[in-house]
Amino acid sequence: MGGLLFYDWNTLPFVILVLVISFTVHEFAHAYSAYKLGDPTAQHFGRVSLNPMVHLDLFGTIMLLLAGFGWAKPVPVNRGNFKKPRLYGIIVTAAGPISNLILAFISMFILALFHKNGWYEGLSTGSGDAIQIFLSLMLSINLTLFLFNLIPIPPLDGYRIIQDLVDLKYSEGLQKFEQWASVIFLLVVFIRPLRQVTLDPYLSLGNDIVRWFAKPIAFMLGM
Repeated sequence: MGGLLFYDWNTLPFVILVLVISFTVHEFAHAYSAYKLGDPTAQHFGRVSLNPMVHLDLFGTIMLLLAGFGWAKPVPVNRGNFKKPRLYGIIVTAAGPISNLILAFISMFILALFHKNGWYEGLSTGSGDAIQIFLSLMLSINLTLFLFNLIPIPPLDGYRIIQDLVDLKYSEGLQKFEQWASVIFLLVVFIRPLRQVTLDPYLSLGNDIVRWFAKPIAFMLGM
């Protein structure tokens, strides 16, 4: 995941727009799935909404632009309202990253549609470039958010899924891990040599996902 310095200033407005959409859909997916599975907590706080203002955390968004990682406001979930707390908890947690994966797929599908049907030819150069940049960033950033959020380090979604999957007898061990998790996370993000052998190779799996997407998209479009 790149920071602000990894983006050209000309593309920065597109980056911000993509982040707003992606963060909003991610948090909405958490809130909506929790509501549908029996927990009204997020609804009471107005979080079952696609209004970015109820989801975005200003400092978290700025950090994402500058440092390459960030966050939105966490969705409040009371698992005591679920009939099957652990199973439904996994579903609600996974809904966020999956929403980013779906956004990435839709973006790649639309890009393929434009190329297959020659839609760029009927547009001005500026309009065509804008659409290309926006959809390309929607694809790459959402793939990064999907993979990043599945890292099993608190407070990321991947860690919450692990918490629900492991036997309760290991919960004490996980709590001890939490004390060091933030330190480990910062070391991996900010120490470039460490990042190059851990986080960067993992996030490069986005390239593999693009190749996986290509087959069903080509099938659907007859390409």
